Amino acid sequence: MKQLLRHLDQLLRGNFTRDEDLREGRVPVPSRWLVGACLLCGAFYGLCMGLYAASGDIQGGAQQFVSSAVKVPMLFLFTLLVTFPSLYVFAALAGSRLRMHDMLRLLVSTITVNLAVVASFGPVIIFFTVFTTSHAFISLLNVLFFALSGAVSLGFLSRATRVVFETDPGKQGRARSIFRAWILIYGVVGAQMGWVLRPFVGNPNLEFVWFRHHRESNIFAALLDLFRDIGGW
Repeated sequence: MKQLLRHLDQLLRGNFTRDEDLREGRVPVPSRWLVGACLLCGAFYGLCMGLYAASGDIQGGAQQFVSSAVKVPMLFLFTLLVTFPSLYVFAALAGSRLRMHDMLRLLVSTITVNLAVVASFGPVIIFFTVFTTSHAFISLLNVLFFALSGAVSLGFLSRATRVVFETDPGKQGRARSIFRAWILIYGVVGAQMGWVLRPFVGNPNLEFVWFRHHRESNIFAALLDLFRDIGGW
């Protein structure tokens, strides 16, 4: 555990994504601990999300507590599984120096940064869970924290991408276009993946299930409904 946290600290400080390594097409970060860090940070934040159900008068609260801890890492790793092939093909066509395993390490590093940032918001979620009973507010607060942590991790990935393509101005332009296109794909897939894997927080008006099977809606319609609940529209 101590070694894992030490490696995580080095990743956050940029020690595994130095410019000289990226220019040579290397991402010298141990894959095994990367996955371990993803699971640890994701499970911790999932527990914080599930606390709303576990601490309230919600049916299946204890099950939701465990379910959320399992599903938050699943959300990120499944999204990567779906979107990685497209990014690798786009990057290869643009002349990226990164080979497949190094590209995968870079993306898992990005997810690890994302989960580390969102895990740092865990105490805030616990605080508001203790002092509010509003399901809509807690749900939107979690969406906000996922969005903020995603923005930070994409900044990490954007910097690395610029270094990989920096020696060729033409490649830089293609890299930026690829990066923007993939971010759009990743964001849409990730948002819908969260909808598919729900519930994460636990709804006091619904029975606990591991996965809800309603396909007639999507994450964007659900967010609009949450805003309406808070605003009383």
